[in-house]
Amino acid sequence: MPPTIVACGGGGLSGGPEDALLDDYLLSLTGKELPRACFIGTASGDAEKYAINFYNSFSGERCRPTHLNLFFRTVEDVRSLLLVQDLIYVGGGNTAAMLAIWRQHGVDVILREAWQRGIVLCGSSAGANCWFEACSTDSFGPSLLALKDGLGFLPGSFCPHYDGEANRRPTLERFITKGDLPSGYAVDNYTAIRWTGGELSEVVSAKATARAYRVGRSDSGAFEQQELVPRVLP
Repeated sequence: MPPTIVACGGGGLSGGPEDALLDDYLLSLTGKELPRACFIGTASGDAEKYAINFYNSFSGERCRPTHLNLFFRTVEDVRSLLLVQDLIYVGGGNTAAMLAIWRQHGVDVILREAWQRGIVLCGSSAGANCWFEACSTDSFGPSLLALKDGLGFLPGSFCPHYDGEANRRPTLERFITKGDLPSGYAVDNYTAIRWTGGELSEVVSAKATARAYRVGRSDSGAFEQQELVPRVLP
């Protein structure tokens, strides 16, 4: 299949009905009845609870789940583990720390190869931020800051939790108008944008009221956003 990335604004893995709809959607993209799915929880420090949530959501009845720990690494050949997967799910947490650790272990290079091979890459929050050139993140403390050294598989910037945190929109507006972040996308919780073959191909949501937006700066320098109405998941 063509290179595919799904970036979720928030949600998934928590076991609620909206989370389950997103998880089902991700598995469906593999086109397999029992796909191989790997969870990478680096952003949360490989928190055991997060991995358990993954195994509960992506159970053996629905897929062949596994996970990759880097803080307590037991896998010798990470490349061989990741490149046999049909789906790689990146969990939320600290985007900046995750990227640094990936680069130390060479995971960034392996993920690019996985993407080029057509393995579905996906994630929520930090697990969505990472695929873009830049993002709005709380990786450096309680205040949101601009991070500009993402993996760059996708162009522009990403902002998760757009409807879930009151300071997301005004902070993003400031970043965009000052040029701290390039144009990009802002996505509500329980909503996802899918990129196929380098092009934005679909917007989906587990909530009828949730949205995604193209964001950027107008010719006059003002912040502007274009609403992207999603397909509501059944």
